[in-house]
Amino acid sequence: MAVKYDIAIVGGGPGGYVAAIRATQLGAKVAVIEKERLGGTCLNVGCIPTKTIIKSVRVLEEMRRADRFGIEVDHPETIRPNLEKIMARKDAVVNQLVAGVEGLFKAYKIDLYKGRGRLLSPNRVSVETTSGSISPELTELEASNIILATGSAISRLPIPGIDLDGVIDSNTILSLKELPQSLIIIGGGIIGVEWAGIMAPLGTKVTILEALPNILLPVDDEIRQRFQVSLKKLGVVVNTGAKVEAIEPTISRRTEATRGLDPHSQSEKLTVHFSTAKGPQTATAQMVMVAVGRSPYTEGLGLAEIGVNFNRRAVISNERMETNVEHLYAIGDVTQRIMLAHVASAEGEVAVENIMGHSRVMDYRAIPNCIYTNPELASVGPTEQELKATGVRYKVSKFPFSALGRAVTIDETSGIVKLLLSEDKGEILAAHIMGPDATDLIAELVLAVKEQITAEELSQIVHAHPTLSEAIQEAALGGVKGASPIHFKR
Repeated sequence: MAVKYDIAIVGGGPGGYVAAIRATQLGAKVAVIEKERLGGTCLNVGCIPTKTIIKSVRVLEEMRRADRFGIEVDHPETIRPNLEKIMARKDAVVNQLVAGVEGLFKAYKIDLYKGRGRLLSPNRVSVETTSGSISPELTELEASNIILATGSAISRLPIPGIDLDGVIDSNTILSLKELPQSLIIIGGGIIGVEWAGIMAPLGTKVTILEALPNILLPVDDEIRQRFQVSLKKLGVVVNTGAKVEAIEPTISRRTEATRGLDPHSQSEKLTVHFSTAKGPQTATAQMVMVAVGRSPYTEGLGLAEIGVNFNRRAVISNERMETNVEHLYAIGDVTQRIMLAHVASAEGEVAVENIMGHSRVMDYRAIPNCIYTNPELASVGPTEQELKATGVRYKVSKFPFSALGRAVTIDETSGIVKLLLSEDKGEILAAHIMGPDATDLIAELVLAVKEQITAEELSQIVHAHPTLSEAIQEAALGGVKGASPIHFKR
């Protein structure tokens, strides 16, 4: 006999586990089915582990420029990364946070079934359980409502040689035992660029191959152009418009020696063949990382059999998170709407509140997008090029971190706060930040966009001094008629 629940959630990532906790807070009896560890991609192989590693890289970079702060290091050459310890700290952080989510499940009495779920009907789920499940012998659940929160999987390209030793992805790079001397990253999106910013300071020679005309294509053009200067300073080589055609083993050192060739690339084990507008080209490296994005995970869920509507591989749901099948909801990456952890969490809360009788729709107008490079990038709302394309009349106000006292004190002056304002009322339509702590600073501007605050209203909010947030107030002042930033003259 199947155990009955008010809500069964397939997937325990940031969408699924947040939905489960919120549902129990509203009085529901909840089951979660998760084939791996709680926390999903974000907590186990995405957001959390990468940001933990990024912190180690930031500490390394700070130590290398300690003399700028009046700190003398007797033996600068001893400042070097220890990959084993960096990875150990990453694992410890992940384990701590996974344990925290597991503790919350116990506290809220959420039943966890470890295994693969498959929908038999809109109200029944079979579970192929694995060790550690609440009930290994139980294979079927009945629920009044089901939420799909299965997330996404790494996209794979049909590139010859993609299965060669030394070709890794954004999951397997988290298990590196040694730093490669050189690395080619296929893909110049957020994942690829963040990893370039990790590996280059650690001493790896990095090359990015991006098929599109620009890296970080969703980023505002001006911000991206400014950021590319930072990548160049790191020594990262960027090839755009580069279509990868094959990956092959590089000729061995022994073969090079017997042919009398220069063995300068003796550690470069892989050759990537790609084409650009200039014709066929090659790049060699010790390792190749494929970072071409993620695709909705729907494998083996039985969705087609019960009539779920798809857009290619993505499950279609509305702003209440309802699918076309009654009592079946879909949230997060599986919908491919906006593939961000915080969006999945918010959608999970929306789905649960609708199930429990609290009518709510998801508001996508003000979603923060954060990129943990150095300097950091963050945005909310459309880019300038998107406003131009849609014919929206707007004006721009900017303030550089180089003119901000707090930024100067911490020696992080690269970047700007850029506001896009409606031409008539001066409402904040969008904001784009490149600079220190941009991923935290953006929160104030998310609120401004959501509540349609004007530049004048924002400029009148008192910001503490000296803080990085003053750059937002200064940028807002620049958008007020008859005013301009206090600490910067254009």
